[in-house]
Amino acid sequence: MKKILLSLAFISMLMTSCKKETKDEVKEATEAVGNEMGEAMDTAAVKVDAAVDSTKVKAGETLERGAEKMDEAAEKLKEAGKK
Repeated sequence: MKKILLSLAFISMLMTSCKKETKDEVKEATEAVGNEMGEAMDTAAVKVDAAVDSTKVKAGETLERGAEKMDEAAEKLKEAGKK
C-alpha cells in the first residue's frame, strides 16, 4: 500500500512537472506568435503609409493638371468674350 501511494505521488509529480514544461512551451510559442504578428502589422503599416503617400502625390499632380486646364479654358473664354 505504501509503495502504491509513493508510486502515485511520484507519477503525479511527473505529471505536474510535465504540465509546467508544456505550459512554458505554450507561453513561449504564444509570445513568439505575438511578436511575429506585431512585426507583420508594423510592416503592413509602413506599406500602407507608403501607398497613401503615393496616392496623395498622384492625386495632387492630377489636381494640378486639372487646374492648369481650367486656367487655359478660362483664358480661351476671356479671349472669346473680347472678340
